Amino acid sequence: MLMPKRVKFRKQQRGRMKGQANRGNQVSFGQFGLMALEPHWINSRQIEAARIAMTRHVKRGGKIWIRIFPDKPVTKKPAETRMGKGKGAPEFWVAVVKPGRIMFEIEGVAEDTARDALRLAAHKLPIKCKVVQASEYGEI
Repeated sequence: MLMPKRVKFRKQQRGRMKGQANRGNQVSFGQFGLMALEPHWINSRQIEAARIAMTRHVKRGGKIWIRIFPDKPVTKKPAETRMGKGKGAPEFWVAVVKPGRIMFEIEGVAEDTARDALRLAAHKLPIKCKVVQASEYGEI
């Protein structure tokens, strides 16, 4: 599972996910990318499941980039606990994803293989996604 080695503060507030992604919204490394169309928290297990689905489909061919990292801790209080007594302990880590964010990139494989791999990865994520090509942005 992905998680930070160390953080300055153990617990964070939830924050808001309004607006479009203004960083990481173009295909920068590969030929094809998986773009988020909705705002959501993507946890480290979902990122790992998507990565495994992609690498299995391309059969160790090509190169894959993961453009999101889960650096936000999500806390939970134990079940059947009364209110108060402070904030719960960190349970898992999430990446905050806004619409327009490129989450995964791939290159070095045929176009249909890349699109299929990214489609499989999208099925592992809790949001709507679309496959985009670098040439659509004038890159590469």
